[in-house]
Amino acid sequence: MTLTDKSLTEAGLAPEGTGRVLLVACGALAREILALKEANNWSHLDLTCLPAIWHNTPDKLPDGVRKVVLSNRDAYEKIFVVYADCGTGGQLQATCAELDVEMIEGPHCYSFFEGNDTFAARDELTAFYLTDFLVRQFDAFVWKPLGLDRHPDLRDVYFGNYTTLVYQAQTEDPALTEKAQECAARLGLTFERRFTGYGDLATALNAQA
Repeated sequence: MTLTDKSLTEAGLAPEGTGRVLLVACGALAREILALKEANNWSHLDLTCLPAIWHNTPDKLPDGVRKVVLSNRDAYEKIFVVYADCGTGGQLQATCAELDVEMIEGPHCYSFFEGNDTFAARDELTAFYLTDFLVRQFDAFVWKPLGLDRHPDLRDVYFGNYTTLVYQAQTEDPALTEKAQECAARLGLTFERRFTGYGDLATALNAQA
């Protein structure tokens, strides 16, 4: 499968099956994980991703992860789940515990990208977050699913209690920053950019060495 944002959103990514550790992740993290693999020469790590659009339907995640783990357990020495809770209300953590596989710490990727301790200390209740992937896929994940392409008057219903769009940048990309600013303007929010890099994601993957 060709690695595109559209394919990662809708279909995910199949494992190559050559490493000793399988990473089970959200398609929204694929590019970041592959970049870390290449930069650190982590050839022992394989990656498979569930569809990134499940970000909008987190009830699918526990069963989705279960199926991937059970179908690949015999082929790998270890499986590591690169999902935080991601809106499952603890169900994904319970599933991983039942399957005896580890998962990355944190409530969601916004937290572990910034660093779980740093994010928790901010206690930002009126911030709406986007990552590099979600900036690129803003229409697919936010604008169209919420019906704002058809009913822009709903913007205040959905975002009336938000004040700021925080763009957590994993890379230094002026074009993405400009697009994130446009996203903030479309939502009627003030804009803030924070360069997070890979945060706790890099630490968690390094521990799989």
